Amino acid sequence: MNTGTFSQIYIQVVFPVKGRNSLVASTWEDELYKYMTGIVQNKGQKMIRINGMPDHIHFLIGMRPSCCLSDLVREVKKASNAFVQEKRFTKHKFEWQEGYGAFSYSHSALDNVIAYIANQKEHNRTKSFKEEYIGFLQKYQIEYKDEYLFEWIEDE
Repeated sequence: MNTGTFSQIYIQVVFPVKGRNSLVASTWEDELYKYMTGIVQNKGQKMIRINGMPDHIHFLIGMRPSCCLSDLVREVKKASNAFVQEKRFTKHKFEWQEGYGAFSYSHSALDNVIAYIANQKEHNRTKSFKEEYIGFLQKYQIEYKDEYLFEWIEDE
């Protein structure tokens, strides 16, 4: 009898554009999301939902235990940076900020997380990315120091 590893690991990844610039335009965001989805799938992971705002992105993946999340996120950021520059989607320098947030979920929470990511435009009408991100850190009881968080636009 063969034995194997069976798992269900669900992770939401969140990170902003460097300098919190609102550079991801609605005219090309779908193409960017498809490209990022391809990277995740080519690395053997399952993209469940991806969406964002002009200044940040959220994606939910089903992750295999053999996956190193930091390597996956680094590859997604590096390749999508190059993709945006190669396609010349923006005349400004495009770059993702260093770091990311990663939050795990149970299978029973997936519908809510998928809906949350799908409705990013709605959620961010009343809440800045800084408020949203710090809310995640507090909800998950993640200790943090302000100086190690993302660069923020100070007039939020």
